[in-house]
Amino acid sequence: MKLNLRIWRQKNAEDGGRMDNYELEDISADASFLEMLDVLNESLIERSEEPVAFDHDCREGICGTCSLVINGVPHGPRRATTTCQLHMREFKDGDTITIEPFRAAAFPVLRDLCVDRGAFDRILQQGGFVSVNTGGAQDANALPIAKVEADTAFDAAACIGCGACVAACPNAAAMLFVAAKVGHLAHLPQGEPEREQRVVSMVHAMDEEGFGSCRNYYECEAACPKEISVDFIAEMNRGYRQSVSKGVSA
Repeated sequence: MKLNLRIWRQKNAEDGGRMDNYELEDISADASFLEMLDVLNESLIERSEEPVAFDHDCREGICGTCSLVINGVPHGPRRATTTCQLHMREFKDGDTITIEPFRAAAFPVLRDLCVDRGAFDRILQQGGFVSVNTGGAQDANALPIAKVEADTAFDAAACIGCGACVAACPNAAAMLFVAAKVGHLAHLPQGEPEREQRVVSMVHAMDEEGFGSCRNYYECEAACPKEISVDFIAEMNRGYRQSVSKGVSA
C-alpha cells in the first residue's frame, strides 16, 4: 500500500506549526495506524531527520493516549475504535491521510501530534474519587447493587479519558468526559456520600480549565471510542442543578 501523509509538525508549544508531506510505500493493510507511523519514523531517522512525536502506550485501546485526528475525525474513520486499534485496511492504496493533534484551547500542543491533557487530571482531582478509608477489601456481595445500576456505572467507567469528545465538539466541550466520571461514582453506593459536592466541584473545575459549553451536537458520543452515551450529560446537568439549589458550592 502506498500512502501520502500530511502531518502536523510543531517544534514546541511556542512554534506556529505547519503541515508536512511524506510518502510511504509497501505498508501492510494488516498494520495498525501507529505501526504505520513507526515505519515513517524509522525512515526519517535513517535519513537523519527528526521523527514525528506522537503519544502511545498500551496500544490495546485501554489507556487513551493515542490521541490523533485522522482526516478530520478523532481516532479515525472506524467507530468505537482508538487510533492504536485502527488498521490500515480502513484506507485505500494511494490515499492521502491528514494527521493532526487534538485541537482545543484546553489541550495545548506540546510538539507535533502530542497535546497536554493535564486539564483532565486537574478536573479529576476535584472529585473523581471516593475519599473514604475502606480498609480491607469487602466480600463481593457485601454491598448489594441493583444490576441496572451496576451496568450503568460500568458503562460510565469505560471512559478512558482520551479526549476525543473534546476534539470532536465544535465548542471543545469536556461534558462527556466529566459526565462519565461523575456518573460512574453516582451509580455506586460508595460514591453517594460525596455525590452532590463531586458534581459541583468537577463542573466548576471544567469551566475553569477553559473548555467550551455543550450545545447538544452529539459529536462527542459519535467520536467516543468507548461509545459513552450523552445520557450521562443530561444526568450530570440534573445533579448539578439539584446540588446548587441546595446551596452546595465548589
